[in-house]
Amino acid sequence: MMDKKKILDEGLLELYLTGELSEELTNAVEEVLENDKSLKEHFDALESDFEQMGMEQAIVPPNVVKSRLKNIVGQKKTNWLPLGIAASFALVFGLSSFWLYEKWQDAEQNLNTLQIQTSELERKVNNLESDFRLTSNRLESINNPDVTPLVLYGNNKAPNGKVIAYINHKSQMVLVNPKGLPRLPNDKTYQMWSDVNGEMINMGVVPTDKELVTLKYIENAESLNLTIEPAGGSEHPTVEELVSNIII
Repeated sequence: MMDKKKILDEGLLELYLTGELSEELTNAVEEVLENDKSLKEHFDALESDFEQMGMEQAIVPPNVVKSRLKNIVGQKKTNWLPLGIAASFALVFGLSSFWLYEKWQDAEQNLNTLQIQTSELERKVNNLESDFRLTSNRLESINNPDVTPLVLYGNNKAPNGKVIAYINHKSQMVLVNPKGLPRLPNDKTYQMWSDVNGEMINMGVVPTDKELVTLKYIENAESLNLTIEPAGGSEHPTVEELVSNIII
């Protein structure tokens, strides 16, 4: 079942309400709504707000316009009644025009707000779809039978640290899951190196805020070596900052 927090954080209720979700996401949201009373109450309140906003856009002339027209016409003398009525209608028309202009301004502002919200929701959906496709592709790459997983355990510089490298020599792909590594200060980063005939070759930096990181594949690598380097990475490894290594 889909997570309630995910639904709220990513605005899926609003998209569900406006009919902009895919069939799969619609079914997932409906399932959570059926089983989560607090989320259903939140959705009902959101739906009520949308209905109220729609009602506010309806332009109905106010009663004060009708009342003023009756009072003005009733006060006129018979001998100048046509002129008085014309003037009264002119006054009422002016008041009505001003009122309608104000309502039009409010409606335009509400429309702009809805357009902004819709654009933001579309952006979030596009990002979710992009992330989903990227994650799916990477998961397929990891589960490939040609992939060899390697676990690098941290030394005393990264106690209890662990990073998993997935290597596919056939497609020359290297993916790394760094979530098991301790976070570093902002001025430091992890960096992976391949040892080829005693020469350390840079494979790329390894940020810890991502689920999977794509690194450069190095042919004929004999081992993988993880070091701590200044932010942005180094051209040569800082040997004394070696965190972990493993023979391939």
